[in-house]
Amino acid sequence: MPTAPRPTARPTEITRHDHTRVDPYLWLRDRDNTEVHAHLEAENAFLSDSLRHLEPLAGEIFDEIRQRIEETDTSVPVRKGAWWYFERTREGLSYPLSCRVPVRGDDWTPPTVDPATSLEGEQVLLDENVEAEGHDFLSVGVFAVSPDDSLVAVGVDFEGDERHRVDFRSLVGGVSPTEVLEDVYYGLAWANDSRHVFYTRVDDAMRPYQVWRHELGTPPENDVLVFEEDDALYNVSVGRSRDERTLVIAVGSSTTSEYWWLDADTPLGTWTVVEARRSGVEYSLEHALDSSGDAWWLMVTNDDATDFRLLARRRDGGAWREIIAHREGVRLEGVDAFRDVWAVSERRDGTAAVRLIPLAGVDLNRADLTDDGDLVGSESGPTTVVLAANASFNTPVVRLLTTSLRQPRRVIDVEIATGEHFVRKEQRVLGGFDADEYVTGRVWVTASDGVNIPVSVLARRGVLVETSDGELVAPVPAPLLLYGYGAYEISIDPAFSSLRLSLVDRGVIFAIAHVRGGGEMGRSWYEMGRLAQKPTTFSDFVRVARHLVESRWTTPGQLAARGGSAGGLLMGAAMNLAPELFRAVVAEVPFVDVVTTMLDASLPLTVGEWEEWGNPDADPVAYRTMLSYSPYDNLRPEDEVTPTYPRLFATGGLNDSRVGFWEPAKWVARLRDLRPSIEAYLKMEMGAGHGGASGRYDAWRDEAQVMAFILDALTTPK
Repeated sequence: MPTAPRPTARPTEITRHDHTRVDPYLWLRDRDNTEVHAHLEAENAFLSDSLRHLEPLAGEIFDEIRQRIEETDTSVPVRKGAWWYFERTREGLSYPLSCRVPVRGDDWTPPTVDPATSLEGEQVLLDENVEAEGHDFLSVGVFAVSPDDSLVAVGVDFEGDERHRVDFRSLVGGVSPTEVLEDVYYGLAWANDSRHVFYTRVDDAMRPYQVWRHELGTPPENDVLVFEEDDALYNVSVGRSRDERTLVIAVGSSTTSEYWWLDADTPLGTWTVVEARRSGVEYSLEHALDSSGDAWWLMVTNDDATDFRLLARRRDGGAWREIIAHREGVRLEGVDAFRDVWAVSERRDGTAAVRLIPLAGVDLNRADLTDDGDLVGSESGPTTVVLAANASFNTPVVRLLTTSLRQPRRVIDVEIATGEHFVRKEQRVLGGFDADEYVTGRVWVTASDGVNIPVSVLARRGVLVETSDGELVAPVPAPLLLYGYGAYEISIDPAFSSLRLSLVDRGVIFAIAHVRGGGEMGRSWYEMGRLAQKPTTFSDFVRVARHLVESRWTTPGQLAARGGSAGGLLMGAAMNLAPELFRAVVAEVPFVDVVTTMLDASLPLTVGEWEEWGNPDADPVAYRTMLSYSPYDNLRPEDEVTPTYPRLFATGGLNDSRVGFWEPAKWVARLRDLRPSIEAYLKMEMGAGHGGASGRYDAWRDEAQVMAFILDALTTPK
């Protein structure tokens, strides 16, 4: 057996609030230190050597993944102006091609695209495979076609650090502008003159805090700063309304919002605030036009509404009026305005849904639409219905996406005038996939405080069976992978993945624990798992795991857990709380060094995260709360009393600007110090960031390796 890397311990004292911690591996934060790089390379070599026996299984799973996926494929074209836009993928190529084709006549039925043959008049706007040549990593964070359709702005990131280099390319055969915008964050908004663009830049802590205006054909050093946010709690972004009438700057923290707007026809004009920020009041904006062509703002806000309500007012001023009232238990997540319909995104009983509200005869000056509109659903069971790409305001159809854990993704167009549904595409799963061979459902687990936690599950028929009253039971305990996240009000909705079939087809039950801290059950669900109540997220996950064992669905020797980023924190906390419950844990880019990171305001995201986790520097209570659950600070030594820790597969990215690469590196090193017998591995992407490998084949190989690790752990006796 290869020997695990053991970096030198160099104890550093960190004192806050009359409490001192000793961190032996703080020095691993220095990404420019050759000794740090050598250690990370040694970790990768150790993982490769130790798991070499799993390479045949990983190779088998990789082949299965490829064999299920239609590698040469196309997306459903989306209409915007005089063009249909779509993507192509081609077998053997890691990245997609962005394409467009002219609209013929005024038909809103998308053209049928042959994956192997180009359409008449088809134009390739961006071939990411060409962009990626000579680079190990590629992410396209800016892709914006000008309003006159003659130019495209493209922003690429070759490091994974989320800083993009933007250039402008002619789409009509002319000479392209030669200037390049450096260090651009995500997104770019064109003014209607197709000459001016607005973009964001970040500070040293990777906080997007400035909006700049650039005029094509001029040096970037002449660009004009139009907005700057000095408060480190707030991030900014810039965008363009679907109706092409306005440009919008969004300013927001975790708890407070503010928006500024500018007429898209007057890029040199003055930005105007819509509603000034008020601490604790969140809102999102949508620009809408009524039947007379008058401009309105639609505001989804938590002002006097825990689960949010919809207000409207004319763009030129006046009082806000309520359009959709607050409904307890129904989380209003957003509204998308089109000429003839509003698409309202809602969350009911832990399920994402879309309600379509026709605007025919609706007077916004007097409207009350709380009970109006049709709820678009899918098959029974835990399903997900969300808006798909809808680029045009004057569209006669609204495009939706529906899916479940066993139902491949369907792209559906709903005709506004008739309500008729048209399935434009269903994800094709090769290799004889039959959805009826699988069962999916939802289990409710009672937490220690009596709250019911939803758990979405997927398994082969026979591994789980449905009783006559609709309950799912396991005839015999089976291997089980439990996934969790639980932060930022992000919902992990049940959605199909052909990749996980390699686990499920081998008899593994897949489950998602929708723990508190996420947004699955509304705003209160989030509030019950943040700040001082953050430990609830971890106890929820452990309670779900314990319930699955007590219900004889699985056993501790057959149970694995997986989560990433904030979900990686969940994995670390669950390991400390109940190591005896899990055979293996996969923690991807895990946020495990919570206290040290949140004490350092110079790190990316730290200050903005204080509203999520608390500020341990200023608040001794927040400090003690974080210290009580921080995985790195709560590792327990190996002794006769403490249960054995599960096998661990952790990942990180050297260029990660969200979770520092040193967090998993320190965690694994400290685990080995305290528990010399632990089987712990660290896979560090040396040329990537938070999202891991960028090309699809590399991503599939990484996933196959993780699944091989899980399967080996769940089928090998302790």
